[in-house]
Amino acid sequence: MRPQRRGAATIMDDVRRDELLRTQRTCRVATIGGGGQPHATAMWFVWDGSAIWLNSLSRTQRWTDIIRDPRLSVLVDGGEEFLDLYGIEIVGTASVVGEVPRTGEPCDELRAPELLFANKYANSDEMRYDGRHGWLRIEPLKIVSWDFSRLVAR
Repeated sequence: MRPQRRGAATIMDDVRRDELLRTQRTCRVATIGGGGQPHATAMWFVWDGSAIWLNSLSRTQRWTDIIRDPRLSVLVDGGEEFLDLYGIEIVGTASVVGEVPRTGEPCDELRAPELLFANKYANSDEMRYDGRHGWLRIEPLKIVSWDFSRLVAR
């Protein structure tokens, strides 16, 4: 993974970055459409400490874009006032994991992300399957972060 080279004054430390990726509920996913145009959507996600996992409807423009070109960008951000703004952008590639659509066939690689997802969004230890979603694992090539509250501390 490439290290962040710019914005040293506002880079988040790994602890804050991982906390936000574990606790924030919504990310924005930007894919590359067939004609090269960007396509952005809001999604729920989980972070396992090394990758972003998306439980995506498999019959969407996003899924079609990713199958055609797995490069994408994921943004998790927040804040209201300028000095409250923070964000994490993960640039990477997506890969499909498990059966599509997901019906619950045993898959060791999906045990951890499904438990994280069920805990985070359903307050449960059991993942529910609707036969319409599939799992995408986003392998980060680059992570860029900023936390403008760090400017106040200087």
